[in-house]
Amino acid sequence: MASLSDIIGSLPSQPTWGPPTTTETTLHGIPYAPFSKGDKLGRMADWTSDGKDGGDRGGRGGGRQQYNQRFRDQVYGAGQGLQTVFNLEGVAGMGGEEGSFSLVDRSQVSRGRGFGGGRGGVFSRGGRGARGGVQGQRGGRGGTFQRVDQRGGGRGGYNDRGGRGGARGGRRFGWKDWDKPQRNREASVQPKDSWRVLDEIDFSRLSKLNLDTGEGEDMDDYGFLYYYDRAYDKQPGAPTSAKKLQVLDRAAYNVTTSHDPIIQSMAEKDEATVFATDNILSMLMCAPRSLYSWDLVMIKEAGKIYIDKREGSSLDMVTVNENAAEPPLELSEGNKDTINSPGPLKEEATHINNVFPSQVVVESESSQHTMSNDHPFYNSAEETDPPASKAYRYRRFDLSLDADTEPLHLIVRTELDAVSKNNISGEDQFLVLKALNEFDSKAQGSGGALNWREKLATQRGAVVATEMKNNSCKLARWTTQAILAKADLMKLGFVSRAHPKSTTEHVILGVLGYKPREFAAQMNLNLNNGWAIVRTFVDLVMREEDGKYVMVKDPNKNLIRLYHVPRDTFEEEEDEGMGGLGGMEEGEEA
Repeated sequence: MASLSDIIGSLPSQPTWGPPTTTETTLHGIPYAPFSKGDKLGRMADWTSDGKDGGDRGGRGGGRQQYNQRFRDQVYGAGQGLQTVFNLEGVAGMGGEEGSFSLVDRSQVSRGRGFGGGRGGVFSRGGRGARGGVQGQRGGRGGTFQRVDQRGGGRGGYNDRGGRGGARGGRRFGWKDWDKPQRNREASVQPKDSWRVLDEIDFSRLSKLNLDTGEGEDMDDYGFLYYYDRAYDKQPGAPTSAKKLQVLDRAAYNVTTSHDPIIQSMAEKDEATVFATDNILSMLMCAPRSLYSWDLVMIKEAGKIYIDKREGSSLDMVTVNENAAEPPLELSEGNKDTINSPGPLKEEATHINNVFPSQVVVESESSQHTMSNDHPFYNSAEETDPPASKAYRYRRFDLSLDADTEPLHLIVRTELDAVSKNNISGEDQFLVLKALNEFDSKAQGSGGALNWREKLATQRGAVVATEMKNNSCKLARWTTQAILAKADLMKLGFVSRAHPKSTTEHVILGVLGYKPREFAAQMNLNLNNGWAIVRTFVDLVMREEDGKYVMVKDPNKNLIRLYHVPRDTFEEEEDEGMGGLGGMEEGEEA
């Protein structure tokens, strides 16, 4: 056995690092490639590098070569500049001649048919799609990395933009592509530096919640209702059934939760812990379906929580095609059609829903359904217009859990719009009246909607299914409000523009009626999930001290942020608004 001194003595005496350059350190006379300290010693033989023909086994050299140059780690033996045995063998053979070859003739190919009638793909990867490339090329899996937007190969030159300028039958760049840029919408309210984030919850977590609250109980009711005009139910969509939408001046009110005198009196009597209106509560319960940004205000005071809204909130506006695959574009996104942008469409839809319920009822002082108490907001001494047909039901729901030591109740103010006689029993049925509006079936943002004038009478189911898809959040909110009010029927009016380019005149094409529970089942709407969402945010605020809190739906992400804000937040806006009893405002229906 050799001693340690013999091993040390056998080491080379040259000052250079590494083994000496002898015949033992070469492979068939070819020296090993030099390398530096920055090279990665990853592979002793790289079989994935480019071959001597400049491509891999399928002739698909273009994509592989670009991948190696841009994205692949430059390991030892894989770079193009290193003198590997693979590169040297390529130079010695035919690979050197092929590597020095370059195409200098870029003239347009002939329009002759030959094999150029095949349909090209986006990239010419061979098969049938590559038959229309260079004249005489039959495809295979080879070919260059090029755009083939034209239907027939060889028709027109290379043009990224496609269309008529580049190729006959070419498609527009970005049309129905999977990688469309995400829209950057603006938030409904901009958070300030004084706002403190308490929590943010994404919709995927909210969608898994479940809480059964039962049917609820009636606390009290106010107002009166006119009877619904059944003439609007005859032959929806028929030309003879169309009626012009008329503007009637009626006093309508939109009172927030904290300014409702009935809710204030119930809070003083300790009837419940949480208070809200159906318009506000439905937005929170249907939050996972929403895309546009919105915000709610939660006020905690003396152990009570009031779910409220700020002055001028977007909750009062009716959205249009919010859930469509391609919703209407904003003006800042290049939409030149001003009346079909989201803002004007919301105003148009809100105006229609303010006017529609007053037109489809028969106003008669002798035949009306009077609730237990008078209208809580109408004052005949101050108002000049007659009140609109409206009834308010205050209903209580139990949000308690088995682990709660004390019950947690919620009181919501719900609304009813009309009443109708049952055809069999003759009893009064309470109705909720809403209106869907059609702006232009050919405009951007229509969501593939059918022409109502042509299809409502013959393809009623397809029209309603399309509206469920394009307006999932809006219809879910309306259905939730009808169920909260314990309405027997929900009437949906189909209102279209008299002319697609004008928003001043509208036509009622017909009215369809649905039972709220059945309509919710068709939409896959789960109210137990909505109640669980409400309970989740109530628990978050209950853990905090008394004060004001704001929920903001992120405009570009599926999540809700909860902020703790100063007590005077939004009060300046409310002071500039209308005064009167609790800040009530008269709905403009002119």
